[in-house]
Amino acid sequence: MEQLIQHLKSYYPLSDEASKALSNCLEEKCFAKNDYLIKAGRVCRYFYFMERGALRGFYNLNGKEITHWFGFENTFITSFHSYITEQPSVENIQFMEGSIMWAISKKDLTGLFDQYHELERLVRIIYENYYIRLEERYVNAQFKTAAELYSDLMEKSPHILERVPLGYVSSYLGMTQETLSRIRKLH
Repeated sequence: MEQLIQHLKSYYPLSDEASKALSNCLEEKCFAKNDYLIKAGRVCRYFYFMERGALRGFYNLNGKEITHWFGFENTFITSFHSYITEQPSVENIQFMEGSIMWAISKKDLTGLFDQYHELERLVRIIYENYYIRLEERYVNAQFKTAAELYSDLMEKSPHILERVPLGYVSSYLGMTQETLSRIRKLH
């Protein structure tokens, strides 16, 4: 848990009281490879921090899995649309490795916001960072070629290529495995 608290303080300073109150609401959860954090059709009621492991978010479209994001250590994880709206998730989140997560319920986190405005500010910053990454991904997908997307991935997130099966990577990049293989041969 100390890793999480230190990571949070890198976003925004927290008082000892806020850190302790938050720590009291966090629950450690361990998951095995291929477990699901959330399945489509279920409401996501928790906000998570990944201490160790790897997972992916994906949709099912016409019987095909479309991977749209990955999560690794020191990342905040949730099915954002479901968590915020309290509506059933349209995505699945599945572990690619055994993982350790810290969970806090939406109810507990909202209660902490009322008591500790610094926590509310901290989570707002986390949401803003998430939105920036989402917009960057959207813009890249609209305006970059398959080769450019792969080059960006190699440059900015080489750990993905080291830890994620290529089938998931090709789906994430919006290309077939054959196209990804051809591009990789050129690099």
